[in-house]
Amino acid sequence: MKKLFLIIGAPGSGKTTDAELIAKKNDNITHYSTGDMLRAEVASGSELGKKIEAYINKGLIVPIDIAIATITNAIKNAPTKVVLLDGYPRSVEQMFALEEFLKNDKSVILSNIIEVRVSEETARERVLGRARGADDNNEVFNNRMKVYTEPLSEIQSFYSAKNCLEVIDGEGSIESIVAKMDAFIQSKLDI
Repeated sequence: MKKLFLIIGAPGSGKTTDAELIAKKNDNITHYSTGDMLRAEVASGSELGKKIEAYINKGLIVPIDIAIATITNAIKNAPTKVVLLDGYPRSVEQMFALEEFLKNDKSVILSNIIEVRVSEETARERVLGRARGADDNNEVFNNRMKVYTEPLSEIQSFYSAKNCLEVIDGEGSIESIVAKMDAFIQSKLDI
C-alpha cells in the first residue's frame, strides 16, 4: 500500500524544492511534481504532450482526465511506499477526481495534504527571479496565482474537515521549511 502526501502552495512557494530535498534525504520516499510529470510529457513531443503544452503556456490547468491518469499511474508505480506529490490538487474538480480514485483503489491511502504558505509578494519575487521558462512572466504569474487562489478556500475546507490539512510557513529558509515538513511527514509514518 502506498501512503500519499499532497503538497500544495502558490507558484514560487518552494513546494517542489522542499519535497525534492525530503525525498533525497529519505530513501523510503519518492517525490513527484505534477508540473514535472506534465513537462516531461511535453518534452517527449507526443500528441498528448502538445495538448498539455498549450495549457501550460497559458498558465491554465491541464484537463482533469489527462492529469489524473498521469498522476495515478506514477503513484501506483512509485518505487517506495511513501509518495510526495506536489502541485496537486489545483482545482476542486481535481480534488474530487483524486477522492474518487482513492475510494476505488485501496492500494493508495491519502495521509495528509501539506500547504506551503507564502505571501503573494514572496511568490512573485521567486517566480520572476528564477525565470525557468516562457511561462515565468508577470502576466502568466498573475494568471497562475489566480488559478491557485480561486479554489483554495474550498480545498482547505475539504481537507480540514477530514482533519488532514497541515499548513507550513514557507517564508523562512529552505532548511527550516524542509526540517518542519520532514518532521511532520515522519510523524505520520508508522513504518
